[in-house]
Amino acid sequence: MNRTRTRTRTRTITTAAVAAVLAAAGGTSYAVAAGDDGDVAAAGSGADRARAAALALVPGAKANGVERDSENGATWEVEVTRADGATVDVRLDASYDLVVVEDDREEN
Repeated sequence: MNRTRTRTRTRTITTAAVAAVLAAAGGTSYAVAAGDDGDVAAAGSGADRARAAALALVPGAKANGVERDSENGATWEVEVTRADGATVDVRLDASYDLVVVEDDREEN
């Protein structure tokens, strides 16, 4: 095979693989990026829904970040700062229902 045909074939296979992964994800889009602390930030429609659900559960709060999570059976973790200045983690399940709200203080 010549070089151009090989590149085209590789690109086609890669595109098909990405499409298969997205289809397997059930149509819910999200993107992840690792932060300096190793946490994985999430973005996209799922993260937007998690953020909105967390803010509805903690009135007057401001969302600081959204991550995929698995602690306590959760799917999402939204870090929020409450109106009183305290920071908490709001953990939500796959249906965006509350699992738990936990203090976000680092333990040493």
